[in-house]
Amino acid sequence: MSETSEPLPPDDLADHLAEVLGLVGLLYRRVLRKVEQTAPAQGLSVGVRAVLDLLRTQGPMTVPQMSRTQELSRQFVQRMVHDAAAEQWVETVPNPAHRRSPLIRLTDGGLVAITAVTAREKLLLRRAGGDLTDAEIAACVKVLGQMLVLFGEGDAPAESD
Repeated sequence: MSETSEPLPPDDLADHLAEVLGLVGLLYRRVLRKVEQTAPAQGLSVGVRAVLDLLRTQGPMTVPQMSRTQELSRQFVQRMVHDAAAEQWVETVPNPAHRRSPLIRLTDGGLVAITAVTAREKLLLRRAGGDLTDAEIAACVKVLGQMLVLFGEGDAPAESD
């Protein structure tokens, strides 16, 4: 693939983004499998890990807020919250904005658990090779961010001929 600083024509862009999607899908499946393999040793599932990480980065949230942020069903997020609560990694606290929807807050134990998991992940990620530069990482984040915006808008309208 030749590199250019000019924007790609739509057909070339679509071909390259399809290649990116293929790699992202493969990477997602491999990471998910790795997390599932190590989950028993870490003591938390992929879903619980996602809830703990969200609470670590965003602070206390309601289940509906978490489900919207993660684009997951409320029922699934609620199950993950129950699993995390059973391990005393999260707790419910009153929500001054809405009495019927309590806030879910990370406990000190939950912070320790998610910090340990993310530290192990960072150790693994430090082994990434290829002499990647900050500019290359920024470009990757930009591309993935644009794709997220594109697919976040729902089904794209069919093009007319």
